[in-house]
Order: sequence, then C-alpha cells, then structure tokens
Amino acid sequence: MWVFPIDMNILNGGYANLDALFLLGPWVFLFLVPAITMRLFAEEFRTGTIEMLMTKPLGDWQIISAKFLAGWILTLMAIAPTAIYYYSVYQLGSPVGNIDSGSIMGSYIGLVFLAAAYVAIGLFASSTTSNQIVSFILAVFLCFAMFIGFDSLSGFLPMGAAEQLFINLGINEHYVSMSRGVIDTRDLLYYVSLVFVFLLFTKTRLESRKW
Repeated sequence: MWVFPIDMNILNGGYANLDALFLLGPWVFLFLVPAITMRLFAEEFRTGTIEMLMTKPLGDWQIISAKFLAGWILTLMAIAPTAIYYYSVYQLGSPVGNIDSGSIMGSYIGLVFLAAAYVAIGLFASSTTSNQIVSFILAVFLCFAMFIGFDSLSGFLPMGAAEQLFINLGINEHYVSMSRGVIDTRDLLYYVSLVFVFLLFTKTRLESRKW
C-alpha cells in the first residue's frame, strides 16, 4: 500500500482514501483469523485439558463467549495500528483533511464485524478437531465460502429473482454495503446473526462430546 509501486499504492493513487486497506483487509483476515482461532479448542482436545475445563463451574456459553472474545479482541488489536494510515492520508490530502471520513469509519466498522464473523467461524472449526492444521484449513475454507462463495455461485447458477437473496447470504455483500459509510441495521443484524449461528454450532459440537 505504501512501498511497492502497484495499482493499490496510496502515494501513487492520486486520491486521499484507504480503499486499498479495506479491499485487502478481508483477504488478510482470511488467513490471520484462522491462525488465531485454530488452537482455541483444538489444543484443548489434543492435550486433554478440555475435560478439566468442562468440569469447571462454568456454562458452555461462558466458555465459548470467553474464547470468542479473546480471539476477537486479539484481531481488533491487529486493526488498531492502521489508524496511523488514516492519520497519514488525512494529512497528505490537498487540502489537509480532504478525505471521506464517513466512508472510512463505515469501512472500519464493517471490518470489525467481519472480524467477529471470522472468529466465530474459526472457533467452530477449532471445536471440530484436535488437529490445529485441520482446524486452520477448515476455518479458511468456511470463511472463504461465507465471504465470496455465495457471490461466486450466483454467477454460475441461474436463480432469477432469488439471485439477490442468495447474494445477501454472503459476508461480502454486507461488508461492501457498510464500506459506503452507511450503517444499515440489516447489515448489523446479519453479522450478529451469523456470529450467533456459528457460536451455536460450536456449543452443539461441544455438547456432542457428552452424548
């Protein structure tokens, strides 16, 4: 974004924006977040500490929520330093401050919620296996499928009027919508629902060990 002379280079772009950051962000997180979440449950299963954890005076939701928040907060810590990019572009604008701050704030909010969705998916993937590598690969696949899979399938399958509804099932449609700077309750509800569904899958997976 700043060093290599590519199309996304901010200094060579001629416009004061951070489009490159928010275009690359979901793809970087596609590998970063699964790397963060792959051990959350898989390591517990591998070492056998899951049995000790489950006997603590804690409910399944408390354990799952704690691990989810740990992964999400760590991901947010990776986002925080990019505020330097915003300040730099803000100062480099002509005149100073000639930047669409509303759109950038919307994009940041979209990236925060996208991170939450990826963490929930990664947590579920980690709960399905005791192998960290398998957990990582499964999380990457599921995140990719949820992010761009529905958009891709809609281009191959003739769906007619149902095409837009099918596209709305994917993360990308809602991420792009929030990147415009408009925080729609439908987008927020989608992310919250997606996180809840995958956390529910995780809970069901943990409960299946007791069957």
